[in-house]
Amino acid sequence: MPTRLSIAVDLDYGLPEPADVLLQIAAAALPDQWIESEALDVWSDLPLAAVPGEEGIGQRCWSHAVGRFTARYAATLVVDRLVHPLHRLPPTPVRHLPGPVVGYLMPSRYCPSDKLEGFVRAEFAGLSGGALAAALTEWTARSLRYRPSGSTGTTTALDTFASREGVCRDYAHLLVALARAAEIPARCVAAYAPDVTPPDFHAVAELWLDGGWHLVDATGMASPAEIARICVGRDATDIAFMTVFGTAQLIAQRVRVDRLD
Repeated sequence: MPTRLSIAVDLDYGLPEPADVLLQIAAAALPDQWIESEALDVWSDLPLAAVPGEEGIGQRCWSHAVGRFTARYAATLVVDRLVHPLHRLPPTPVRHLPGPVVGYLMPSRYCPSDKLEGFVRAEFAGLSGGALAAALTEWTARSLRYRPSGSTGTTTALDTFASREGVCRDYAHLLVALARAAEIPARCVAAYAPDVTPPDFHAVAELWLDGGWHLVDATGMASPAEIARICVGRDATDIAFMTVFGTAQLIAQRVRVDRLD
């Protein structure tokens, strides 16, 4: 059943020196989610310049400012997505993967999946395809404790595997790394979703199974049927909501996502 969402974002940062800023906060227009209305206002020294996001999903907006950088995004959108139970999806041999998907089998900066291959082989022997994906998701959800102070911006999936705690980004990184170690293509997704606590930008995983991408939230806070994608990528490097080429100081930030129906 379709879900209508209202999204409101306010960002307020201090920039002590002139800096270029790359924003990814606008929801993506996709076949399973469409925008009814939206507005993005950025107070910047120069006009915005938009470029496509990874895989052509969403957009990145270049800006430039000094002193104060503020941005406001408001949107109403509809999510209408058929969610398939993971455990019922058959495996896809890696040799049959489409070219653009193959890169999501490889280790990346925050998802060093090659370091987890031995664990996956030992812990999940005999499983494949969707059954394996479901088991990896359940293990991640069961093994980690959600703790806002449990990680930093440099925490990798391997660090999270050792500490067994973190925030949504850490859950997504670990699940993506485990899936890649299991020869299941996986990517990170920046998203909006209701019921996320505390309200903020959310990070989830997408796994490639049976010829398509399937959203998975190992934190259990968001239903795949209600997640609105912003952008996708290898890990947090690609999906950060704001990348500052310089220094920035947080003044205030607010993200609110509400169901309308």
